[in-house]
Amino acid sequence: MLRTTLMGLFFGTIGTTLGGIIGIICKKNSNKFLSFVLSFASGLMLAVVCFSLIPEALKVLDATTAVIGIIVGIICMIVCESIVNNKIKIDKTKTENNKLKILKTGIIVSIGLAIHNIPEGIAIGSGFDESMKLGLSLAIAICLHDVPEGLSMAIPMKHGGMKPWKIMLYVVLSGIATGFGALIGALVGNISIEVVAMCLSFAAGAMLYIVSGELIPEYNYLYHGRLSALGNMAGFIIGLLAMILF
Repeated sequence: MLRTTLMGLFFGTIGTTLGGIIGIICKKNSNKFLSFVLSFASGLMLAVVCFSLIPEALKVLDATTAVIGIIVGIICMIVCESIVNNKIKIDKTKTENNKLKILKTGIIVSIGLAIHNIPEGIAIGSGFDESMKLGLSLAIAICLHDVPEGLSMAIPMKHGGMKPWKIMLYVVLSGIATGFGALIGALVGNISIEVVAMCLSFAAGAMLYIVSGELIPEYNYLYHGRLSALGNMAGFIIGLLAMILF
């Protein structure tokens, strides 16, 4: 159980951490580039919701239960957004207002991805219960998948004025959720597959709200051009390919 938890913790944090480091050292600061990154992240997340989280949940749950899980996930993210809004006070000047809006987007994305990382960790834990080979395959696939997620957290936070060490703290904490999920997966194994499916539908709702309520409005606000649309479609296609290949 300890080995499984540590494996989930390692593979969950290394992917997001690598993405976070790339986001911090990236020199581009234009709204056009930031819009592309956010649109790419939204396409990637939408692909995960459509081709991974919801289909996997529906293998176990009936449609009504899955929809309830999605709605609960959406409500959870609305509550989280309200809390973040209360913590981040919007300044009157336009420049500061833009920076704080981007910062808020980065924080909301990190919360949503942490929620999404829990069922990923459960999958790793359950995989190791089945066999070492399956567990490692899932862990490596999830690690690679987490790199652009870390990037999508770090860049908005950086543009919002957050200090690098704080950015890395958020990114690592998001990855740690995978280790927590791996512990749950090691505990329940394949016995409580309904719990795993509920977690998947809950995560789908959380990510759906992030895409619709945060990322799409923000990247359209930052830059009105074809590049944002292309970034969204590229993220969606790469997300689909990742689901097929891994």
